[in-house]
Amino acid sequence: MANVERTMENLEKRGFVVSRFADREAAARYLLNEVGDTPVGIGGSVTIDEMNLYPRLQERGETYWHWFTHDPLLIDKANAAPIYIMSANGVSESGQIVNIDGRSNRVANMCYGHERVYIVIGVNKIAPSDKLALWRARNIASPKNARRLGNKNTPCKEGDLTCYDCDSPDRICSTFVIQERRPSGIPHYEIVIIDEALGF
Repeated sequence: MANVERTMENLEKRGFVVSRFADREAAARYLLNEVGDTPVGIGGSVTIDEMNLYPRLQERGETYWHWFTHDPLLIDKANAAPIYIMSANGVSESGQIVNIDGRSNRVANMCYGHERVYIVIGVNKIAPSDKLALWRARNIASPKNARRLGNKNTPCKEGDLTCYDCDSPDRICSTFVIQERRPSGIPHYEIVIIDEALGF
């Protein structure tokens, strides 16, 4: 079991703002209050979906997420929004944030171009070491996402859900990003930790 307090302390040392909530509802209320009526882009995230955050964000203002309409133009609008909300595939106790992406829109947005970024994670995403955070992203998050998408012809989504570092054209793990520090171009960068298991 990872140490959440140590993780928070190390994330703060790396320049991130960190907040923690007992459950997804408390975190959702916090985020809704934080963003107000400012336009928001969302990166593909089972965690955000399980929080039921998207419809509530839509009620209060412009919110761009391509998951529900499959409109590729929504990705561009999300890229241009002042606020971006997403999750992570793994976070280590030392404070490294790991993400793997196929299209790379999520990992691009976590690095540059927004006034505020919020990365929302359940405690299940926290790993005791940097190596295990990367292992988690490759062998838990990526295979489960490939299976969730259904139409991906990748060996990882079958059987034991293990990464095979495949050459499939449907591979969803094209880009790996490991964040060591808060990106200097983003004024407010916050990691929102929820004391529940959420997402992959």
